[in-house]
Amino acid sequence: MREDKLGDLSMELSVEVLQLTKELRAKHENVISNQIGRSATSICANIAESKYAHGRADFIAKLEISLKETNETSKWLEMLLKSDYIDETRYKALDRKCSTIRFLLVKSITTAKNNNNAAKEIKNG
Repeated sequence: MREDKLGDLSMELSVEVLQLTKELRAKHENVISNQIGRSATSICANIAESKYAHGRADFIAKLEISLKETNETSKWLEMLLKSDYIDETRYKALDRKCSTIRFLLVKSITTAKNNNNAAKEIKNG
């Protein structure tokens, strides 16, 4: 079976954030819990969708959406830390996952764009 580090990490982050949203709702914090729940699960969903993209442009677009959602999730985590809804240890662990996902996404997007440009050059030869 092929290793899918990006897919696995995004699933882990989504599950951990969903657990966090339950805790936040128990504390009657609904605004950020709704936002971070949407952004974190969108990362995972768009990475999964990219595997069945309608072509390279669609593949890149799905990964770019995931990248934007990863940045948004990181910002929500920072707000939760600064508003004392999560402690620094939890923040660092979740934000480290976001950073790793962001790194892998940037690498994948860059590779896909470079491969796309090379294919265009060959075609236009």
